[in-house]
Amino acid sequence: MPERYKTASAVMLFLLRGQNGKQEILLQKRQNTGYADGMLDCGASGHVEAGETMRAAMAREAAEELGLALSPAEVRFATLTHKTSPDGTTYVNVFFCADCGEAEPQICEPEKCAEIRWFPL
Repeated sequence: MPERYKTASAVMLFLLRGQNGKQEILLQKRQNTGYADGMLDCGASGHVEAGETMRAAMAREAAEELGLALSPAEVRFATLTHKTSPDGTTYVNVFFCADCGEAEPQICEPEKCAEIRWFPL
């Protein structure tokens, strides 16, 4: 494929839950990734692998990072951004929403995530 058609794609998860009649979102604190370390980020995120749909990538990342068993059908498209990272890579970032239900997210990659916490919307 010509170089001009190569754009990285990544997926991000807005994981939501209802708590005491109010909506909350799960955020993670990044560490040791080389990008935005120490900052809060979506509950799970990652790159889309070759041959993988974006919804499948989001379900895989939720399992790898938070221990959640979401199906691709459970993640709903929210929005997307087109950006250039500090290293010059152009990205299409696709954001999805999913409901947590009764599941308890866990930090499954402690080398990359310092903490996870629920915040009111």
